[in-house]
Amino acid sequence: MKKLICILLSLSLLLTMLLALTSCDETLAPFELPEAGILDTDRFEITFWAKNDTNIDQVNVYKKAIADFEALYPNIKVNLKLYTDYSRIYQDVITNISTGTTPNVCITYPDHIATYMTGDNVVVPLDELIKDEKYGLGGSLLRFDGPTEDSIVKKFLDEGKIDGVQYALPFMRSTEAIYINKTSVEALGYTVPDILTWDFMFEVAEAAMEKDEEGNFKVNGQNVLIPIIYKSTDNMMISMLEQLGAPYSTAEGDILAFNDTTTDLLLEIYDHAYTRAFSTFKISSYPANFLTRGQCIFAIDSTAGATWMGSDAPLLDIKEESLVQFETVIRPIPQFDTENIKMISQGPSICVFNKQDSGEVLASWLFAQFLLTQSVQIGYARTEGYLPVTNDTLTSSEYIEYLSRSGEDNDDYYWVKIAAAKLLLENIDNTFVTEVFNGSASLRNAAGQLIEEVTTSARKKDSMDRIKVEALYRKMNSLYRLERNLGEMPTGSVVLIVSLGVIWLGIGGYVLFGWLKKRKNSSSS
Repeated sequence: MKKLICILLSLSLLLTMLLALTSCDETLAPFELPEAGILDTDRFEITFWAKNDTNIDQVNVYKKAIADFEALYPNIKVNLKLYTDYSRIYQDVITNISTGTTPNVCITYPDHIATYMTGDNVVVPLDELIKDEKYGLGGSLLRFDGPTEDSIVKKFLDEGKIDGVQYALPFMRSTEAIYINKTSVEALGYTVPDILTWDFMFEVAEAAMEKDEEGNFKVNGQNVLIPIIYKSTDNMMISMLEQLGAPYSTAEGDILAFNDTTTDLLLEIYDHAYTRAFSTFKISSYPANFLTRGQCIFAIDSTAGATWMGSDAPLLDIKEESLVQFETVIRPIPQFDTENIKMISQGPSICVFNKQDSGEVLASWLFAQFLLTQSVQIGYARTEGYLPVTNDTLTSSEYIEYLSRSGEDNDDYYWVKIAAAKLLLENIDNTFVTEVFNGSASLRNAAGQLIEEVTTSARKKDSMDRIKVEALYRKMNSLYRLERNLGEMPTGSVVLIVSLGVIWLGIGGYVLFGWLKKRKNSSSS
């Protein structure tokens, strides 16, 4: 027994040492610009973490941008690491903060950056860098024609501010749209309006649930139909609350989303999920796959997903024989007030991570700026329904010509993709963003999970009422730690602390077992 206890104690000591190492982040001083000319004398290697939707055209845009940048700055090497999911980037960054191995430049979201900032000087504030005469936006020592601060769409630039400080540059912007099978809507006796209301969409969806004598849906003649599929349920809940003027959160991090309006919305969503007229991506799969099979009428997804939408979509994840021909139309997401449109602004941003070597940070900052040059912006925007973020690009002859050639083919000029970009371009003033704070990413996840929970309950035919919704609020508070600020501790530290607890419990249990056994033997004798 003594030998086992010694082993457990040794393991505990080792884990304690590891905990100390993972808990003590590499101390970073606030970034200060190095002397001019360092990029000519020193060599730097930086890492760029980016996301793509399994779209090789996006990958090629990244690779070309890196090659063009390295040609201008031969002393800087850029290593690209690709992800297919923003949440994976988020989790990996959080894990790497504790070990000082964050990337140099990262495609991310302001909500995520707010969590990254729980460490001291982890993310570089950009205000002074942006205005620096030599290396700032439009700076005199830049070797490329980059944007000035004034040329970035102000609304997009402001989205990267946290507590009034600029921590991110916008890279691309998108919004959500509703991709509609117009053929099916008209077959049901309805006309697609310019702006849909939620009531209209739900009414058409319920009408589509009628079946024939053989059990097939009358509107498509198939035995599968989900009239409404929403890709991002967090955006769904956030958008509904914004449209109704209902509270969601404050800039200080107060959680206000669990209110009576939210309860009413969840109960209505439950009703339509109960009839199977409504579902979500997490429960049913990609809206585009059902839309292109003729098994969905209203597919709500990002404008960046336009290349998957419609019978002639250049990117399809279904077999050709499953494809159904229908007329597609694209509209803003449904509204409660069609005279006061509210649609979320989203899309990737760029942040720069701090390092011990200020020259390395400067090299990273220059590459981040290079991603906003016109060639990169137009190149990436053409891959999907994204919108460039600089006025110079939006008003350039090249981009205007690109938009004007809508429908020339079903690849580069696929009309749904270009219509998605135009939709955001025409509605920039109607877009909104939520407040950003440490924990806002968790609140966003909770908002979406509420819809997933009631939809799952409806599909199981479980009952739902206001009392059960209140229980869901408590569950979300606990699941996403919205009432306690526990998100600041690195994941590795949490794992080690739990491991220590398990070891000490094991030691205690073993000692107690030995004592009880010894006492029993003494009693027997």
